[in-house]
Amino acid sequence: MRPPECSPVTPVAFSDVTHVEPLADETPPSAPRMSKTTKNVIEWAAIVLVALLSAFLVKSFLFQPFYIPSESMVPTLEVNDRVLINKLSYKLHDVHRGDIVVFERPPASAASNIKDLIKRVIALPEETIEGRPDGVYVDGKKLKEPYLAKGAVSGTFGPITLDDDELFVMGDNRTFSADSRVFGPIDEDLVEGRAFFRFWPPSLLGSP
Repeated sequence: MRPPECSPVTPVAFSDVTHVEPLADETPPSAPRMSKTTKNVIEWAAIVLVALLSAFLVKSFLFQPFYIPSESMVPTLEVNDRVLINKLSYKLHDVHRGDIVVFERPPASAASNIKDLIKRVIALPEETIEGRPDGVYVDGKKLKEPYLAKGAVSGTFGPITLDDDELFVMGDNRTFSADSRVFGPIDEDLVEGRAFFRFWPPSLLGSP
């Protein structure tokens, strides 16, 4: 038996194919494009956020500015001078005699709207300090204090023996400073940091 004959197929040239546009609902949806202004706003917001976070971390754990509210540290520091305090110093080593420290106002001090005070460390834990007519003595030895103004008088007090966690602090302006002679020794835990750099006024830039 002979197979049925098939109709001949006529080849179609590519040029004869009509281009068919896809239907509207067949086009894949495109993501909305972000405007340049929106991108700039987001970038600047991120920069500001990082800057604020960095400033917070630095202030909380490393350095903090502090202004001098009174004349208690004259002549070393004048009223309205600005200093930086290192909050990390005493995490790495003990407090040293002669350090200028910023500390929380102790409970025994007079009430004030000033939260923090700045004074110089004069005696360290377990030392005995005494004020005599000719100067300050620590463990029976007269203390050399080159930072005091000529003729400064510390007054008579003590002797006072400090506990193992106490410091005796005094202002360099002995006549006009309410310090440990008034409110007693302070706990080391109250110390917030060491004043290590004066940044205002510019003419006195450097270590206080």
